[in-house]
Amino acid sequence: MTSTITYSGDFTIVSQHAKSGAEITTCAPLREGGTSEYFSPSDIFGISYGQSMLMAVAVLGKNRGIDITGATCELKKSTHPEPKRIGTIFCIVRIPGTFTEEQKKFIEHTALNCPVSLSIHPNVQRTVLFEYGV
Repeated sequence: MTSTITYSGDFTIVSQHAKSGAEITTCAPLREGGTSEYFSPSDIFGISYGQSMLMAVAVLGKNRGIDITGATCELKKSTHPEPKRIGTIFCIVRIPGTFTEEQKKFIEHTALNCPVSLSIHPNVQRTVLFEYGV
């Protein structure tokens, strides 16, 4: 993926995807002098984790007959002050439908070993709960 990232002033950054032209705008949180009208860069990090889990299961589960359409990931991220970093991520993954125990194992293993998950520093505490049939 190629993108252009531009600081546009007032603690706001616009990232543009080269192929599609799609844009993501981020800003600093209130505590950092921003407006909080957009996601912060660390919010995007958390979102990437949730999206990566769902995408990995959707892509790798397709050939196994696993359809997670309508699945959601409710995510809460918190930062630690010293050194300033993402400290904890808490997720509840809710997947509608009925699945066998074998399919649930596959879903959970795939989600917890998605590309973003494998890239997160081990000092970041992660808790992921899975709820089925919701």
